[in-house]
Amino acid sequence: MNSVLWQPSTARRENANMTRFMKRVMNEYGVDVSEYPSLYRWSIENPAAFWDLLWDFAGIKAVRKGKVILSDPDKMPGAKWFPDSRLNYTENLLSHCDKRGSAISFRGENGETRRLSYDDLHRQVSQAAQALRNDGVKPGDRVAGILPNLPETIIAMLATASLGAIWSSCSPDFGVPGIVDRFGQVEPKVMFVCDGYFFNGNSFDRTDQIKPLLKALPSVQKAVLIPYLKREARSDSHQARPWQDYLADFPENHPLEFVPMAFDDPLFILYSSGTTGPPKCIIHGIGGTLIQHLKEHLLHVDIHPGERLFYYTTCGWMMWNWLASGLASGAELILYDGSPLYPKADALFDLIDEFRITIFGVSAKYIDALKKSAAVPKKTHKLSSLKTILSTGSPLAPEAFDFVYHAIKSDLCLSSISGGTDIISCFVLGCPLLPVRRGEIQCRGLAMNIDVYDENGRPLLEEKGELVCKAPFPSMPVAFWNDPGQNQYHAAYFEKYPGVWHHGDYVALTENGGMIIYGRSDAVLNPGGIRIGTAEIYRQVEQIDEVQESLVVGQDIGGDCRIILFVILRDGAALSDALKMKIKQRIRQNASPHHVPTEILQVADIPRTQSGKIAELAVHNILHGRPVKNQHALANPEALEQYLRMKKLLT
Repeated sequence: MNSVLWQPSTARRENANMTRFMKRVMNEYGVDVSEYPSLYRWSIENPAAFWDLLWDFAGIKAVRKGKVILSDPDKMPGAKWFPDSRLNYTENLLSHCDKRGSAISFRGENGETRRLSYDDLHRQVSQAAQALRNDGVKPGDRVAGILPNLPETIIAMLATASLGAIWSSCSPDFGVPGIVDRFGQVEPKVMFVCDGYFFNGNSFDRTDQIKPLLKALPSVQKAVLIPYLKREARSDSHQARPWQDYLADFPENHPLEFVPMAFDDPLFILYSSGTTGPPKCIIHGIGGTLIQHLKEHLLHVDIHPGERLFYYTTCGWMMWNWLASGLASGAELILYDGSPLYPKADALFDLIDEFRITIFGVSAKYIDALKKSAAVPKKTHKLSSLKTILSTGSPLAPEAFDFVYHAIKSDLCLSSISGGTDIISCFVLGCPLLPVRRGEIQCRGLAMNIDVYDENGRPLLEEKGELVCKAPFPSMPVAFWNDPGQNQYHAAYFEKYPGVWHHGDYVALTENGGMIIYGRSDAVLNPGGIRIGTAEIYRQVEQIDEVQESLVVGQDIGGDCRIILFVILRDGAALSDALKMKIKQRIRQNASPHHVPTEILQVADIPRTQSGKIAELAVHNILHGRPVKNQHALANPEALEQYLRMKKLLT
């Protein structure tokens, strides 16, 4: 059993939204759900009752809710949630803002700081919605954004959703081919672009992309330029109308209209990484996204009105959509755009003190980088407002848990969370009523009937296997774009275990009811027939001071699989025989002899997807002489060249 690093106080338990929800369940259904395990069991055994009650608990605004909560519950996919309801996503986000304070605060890497009150946000969303309606945008039309994490990005998305149209976005560091791969499929009518962005002390002009994008995307009837590098740009240029001029044609005090939509009408289109073929266009529905995010924000993250929610994210990652939905819980959004490590490793902690951030979300890689920098934020910052740290993007190593509690703050809930673009939410995440155990995700999400299966579909307990979900949930994708027979959709999630969602994570449920994630199951290593998650090796290697980062793949050779480890070393370090031995000994002692790599090679870079995840399969394909498809889907395709050269050393 992993050691307990934090326990919620009595006051925290009593004041938690989860506790209030438990009381509602007990009062209305007469069942004892006074502890999380019993509430979880009730939620998966009574999914319609759970989501019905959550709708009321969260105060979802709708023209009508409808009497039917769940139809065709045995179909997966095919079940329908709240089929008779009519609601609007934007109305729900704007109706819960704390009118006494800020709705959004923004900080750019260049030092730019802005705050938007509730009235500011409401007014600008109204103007943008009027402008989009004037351009002919109607329910079902697509509006695209190639933007930094700016307030204007939130405003454009909310304006789009208020009309019942569909929002899709990516970050401005995508190249033209990567953008066209995505937006070329969904054919947006209006596109919001920026003049550039700041990162790691540098500015990047993106105006030269506008004309080629408009040429490659003939569906775009209007382009709108949001100035960021030069905030005062006003004249039409680059075939795009400046943002301020776009809004100025419409009155500020015009009532904001909310088009009522069906629960499953499309809200967002998100994209798969696109490293194995054209990116899949994943459609997420209005109601499913809203109610799932409200469940996670109110119950699992424990957001209270007026609290300040931060997540370090770009607009090409689903965590941006997740962050935006925080408005529906009454949170103030704290936005940041730029490098999280510039001009110093703990720069983001300055924001916690300045904006009094309550919930602070980052990637596991950021926590690892902070740990390696030797920063000790608790000695340099007050952090008095901070109550929760969220981590996602990759498994959070046990040593990273230690670092958070020793170097950041001892009294906070560290919630490692995991789900993905596929569900625009989480399967496993935190709970304010449960202890935090070293190296474990605290719990399975409420009303998510999650299990672990072996290769033959048999349930496993405290053994490694495949993460599955055995019953429908509201935030399942509505569909894939241009997949009328749902063939791609079925192949993505239901081919391995018919009627059961197969997520593709290699995991284990713990005796505590928590979960440990060992990496993606399609990247699992198999030396000598023993299945090893890549995260098990990363955990050991990246504790070594000389190693900055690593990538591990399996290479099939001679009827078996050998492990190949690539490492990026810190400045001044060399991959000597002594360092190789040090790495192997640590892996052998702390994992097993089966985990020890056959070869260790030094590299200068690691290929990544546009959302920053390590592209293990790209390197795996190179080592096996297979082509790497859609290289422009990678953020740094040039990194592959060194692996192509090394292939000769590994054959």
